[in-house]
Amino acid sequence: MEKTDDIQSSQDKQEEDIPKSSPFDFVIKQFQGKRSSPGKRKEQPSAIKKFFRGFDFGKSEGKDRGEIEETEINNSGADDESEKQDLSVEDGLSHLISGAESPSGEQRFNQFMQKLGKKPNSKNLDLNNCALSAADVTELASLLPFLPELEEISLSWNGCVGGTLKALTVHLHHVNLLRVLRLNNCRLTAEDVTSLGEAFEIVSQLEELDLSWNSNIGGKLSLLTKKIQKGCKLKLLKITDCNLTAKDGESLDTALQHLAELRKLDISCNKEIGGGFKDSTAHLASLKNLEVLDLHQCCVTEEDVTVLSQVIPLLSSLQELNLSSNKSVGVSSDPLLGRLRFLPKLKSVVISNCGLGEESFSSLAEAALHLPELEILDLSWNKCVGGNLKLLLGALKLATEIQVLRLSSCNLVAEDLALLTLLTEDGHLARLRKLDLSYNNSISDEGWVIFCQGLAVFKELSELDVSLRPLSCRDCGTWFSELLAALTKLPALTELGMQRWVLSESQRKRLESFNQDNKRNIRFDC
Repeated sequence: MEKTDDIQSSQDKQEEDIPKSSPFDFVIKQFQGKRSSPGKRKEQPSAIKKFFRGFDFGKSEGKDRGEIEETEINNSGADDESEKQDLSVEDGLSHLISGAESPSGEQRFNQFMQKLGKKPNSKNLDLNNCALSAADVTELASLLPFLPELEEISLSWNGCVGGTLKALTVHLHHVNLLRVLRLNNCRLTAEDVTSLGEAFEIVSQLEELDLSWNSNIGGKLSLLTKKIQKGCKLKLLKITDCNLTAKDGESLDTALQHLAELRKLDISCNKEIGGGFKDSTAHLASLKNLEVLDLHQCCVTEEDVTVLSQVIPLLSSLQELNLSSNKSVGVSSDPLLGRLRFLPKLKSVVISNCGLGEESFSSLAEAALHLPELEILDLSWNKCVGGNLKLLLGALKLATEIQVLRLSSCNLVAEDLALLTLLTEDGHLARLRKLDLSYNNSISDEGWVIFCQGLAVFKELSELDVSLRPLSCRDCGTWFSELLAALTKLPALTELGMQRWVLSESQRKRLESFNQDNKRNIRFDC
């Protein structure tokens, strides 16, 4: 019994010698474990010590409080330094972990493009019609620093781009090689136009800017053009159908003096810009490198025509001119069309629906004698051509390069078709690929017979349109058989327009079986 008591007494004594753990010890161990590296435990940081200063962990009860405070003061510097080192290590580890987990700029760009269903291309960013949101534009802007080789940006047909463009333009300095910027139909606002103007000082290599179909630009174009400075490298400027006004035309005139390298200027389909060219003579004349001028459907006034008559002969590099749907071109007393003779490099003349009279048409015919490189001639919707095509006889004989001839809705008669047939028989118009004779209901069946009999000479013809006007119809006459016979001798023909011609049952069957019988692939638009 005494032995048992001695054993129990010994165990109790051993238990008393083992220090008991308090809840605070557990907390401290957790912090120490988090701060320590394997194999070496660091001293607990001073922040934790300060938290527990009010508690006694094994200190002598008789120790003077002043001595305790002095000891803590002496150790505080070391503790603080230790804490800084611990935090520095943790920050470094956190940074390494974050860097390992965060995607690179290239990966982010690839993910962004894949999200939009596009193939990543570091040089050409094509996001046309992608239903971009404002957030997408902002994200795209953040990716520009990772695309130093970017040369083209196309964001057309994304309405949400409007009002958010500044988020993108402020980062354009990261893409110094940018040459092309297309923003068609993006609902651009005045603020966007201002941002673009400011960007001109950044994108010094920009060669092509297309802002077409942004109706809110009208009246605000000066916010952009006033930023264009000498040395600008723009070669193409397109602002189609943007509700431009005469005021915008005037601001554009001022900018033209800085666009010495401009090759193409398209401000078509701006019906309110008429009258905005009256003071632009000197500036337009400075465009010595201009190759394409498109002013169709701009409602130019007679004053504008006067200015153009003075300027156009000075545009020595001009190759394409489109003045369509400007009635003043045909009725003005100024010899605008006659002065085209001074532009021997002209390849395309499009003056459809210009209200040409016999006098202006005669002036054009005379000028065409001096255009040996002419490839495209569009006189559609000028009624005076009908019965007067013979005025162009000399020009069409000399125009050995002509490939496209459009004479839609010109009131042509049988005599005009006979003239075309005569030209082909003499070896002219040999390179003609597209011939548009549609909407000429005034041509008799006899005229069509003569034409179809000579049609086989157009060996390079690929498209032919003989459709009738809308809301009209007419039975195919005896010329239908002549047409089918000619088609077998036209190896290049791929499309034939015959809308509103009424075919008999037998004629329709012959047309339906033509491709199979002749091993051809012609598209019949009937």
